[in-house]
Amino acid sequence: MARSRHTGKVPLLILAVVAVLSCAAGALGGAVPFPLHTVIDALRPGATGDAAIVRDLRLPRVVVAFGVGGSLAVAGAALQALLRNPLAEPWLLGMSGGASLGAVIAVMIGLPLGWSVAALATVGALAVMAVVYRISVVAGRRLDPRVLLLAGVVVGAFTAAVSSALLIVTDPFTFHSATVWLFGGFGRSSWRLARDFALVAVLPLTALWWLSRSLDLLALGDDSAATLGVDVERTRRLVIVATSVLTAATVAAAGVIGFVGLVVPHALRGTIGPLHRRLLPAAFVAGGSFAVLADLLARTVLRPAEVPVGVVTALVGVPLFAILLRRSMQ
Repeated sequence: MARSRHTGKVPLLILAVVAVLSCAAGALGGAVPFPLHTVIDALRPGATGDAAIVRDLRLPRVVVAFGVGGSLAVAGAALQALLRNPLAEPWLLGMSGGASLGAVIAVMIGLPLGWSVAALATVGALAVMAVVYRISVVAGRRLDPRVLLLAGVVVGAFTAAVSSALLIVTDPFTFHSATVWLFGGFGRSSWRLARDFALVAVLPLTALWWLSRSLDLLALGDDSAATLGVDVERTRRLVIVATSVLTAATVAAAGVIGFVGLVVPHALRGTIGPLHRRLLPAAFVAGGSFAVLADLLARTVLRPAEVPVGVVTALVGVPLFAILLRRSMQ
């Protein structure tokens, strides 16, 4: 038993080391790489020159990327347990598309960036989930994973089409501002954005961790969960609201970034295990590291040009998920 507990801590230790290394790489690398002593100097008060650039631009970008990636991974893990389907994640269920549409509308009508965009993004994500849920009820298979995923893909494609149609008729300046929420990126990162994102994300993250045991039981099936004392409908509503708010917060901060919530939880279950009290914190750390490294790749692969982070996560995430899925089926 002691040996089992000891070996169970090894993956968590590895994740912690990877997180530190990825954040260090994110601060060091970019269009203009910096030496390590510059990053260390940036942590001291009154830093100037290159150290000030690292402190005011690189470090908040790393913090926002880590928070966004970790939140998407946690949302994906929760949705996969809720729907009992490893393919469930905010992007495939249409949440990201609905939040993106809300953010685009906020920019087009001239609302200030920040809480206003986050509020409309939340409304968009919740509206999409309401539509997806309604479609599954009309189909006669309430919360059937296959119906929900199909409805999510369809509704997500519809919201993307509406967003594109709105951008066609807007002015070039608004078009450039709104495209951030369609392709994903951390170029707007600042310490203020990191603070605002944390204020929104902490509550749903805490709620999902508090629901860890209920998620464990829901993964066994509705009947088994209800027999063991879980209020299935209440838990479903709480998980949907929490993941919708979390997804909206990530979209308001960085736009639509797909596949993080799909790949990371699936990759961790084989080593961390299925229990969500351990899986959710591990997913947050691994998802954050994945997003930071994806952002680093986006900033360096075609420098000085910058590739949208959503493109990088898709190019990396799709083949990686195919490999993981193949291994899990062998």
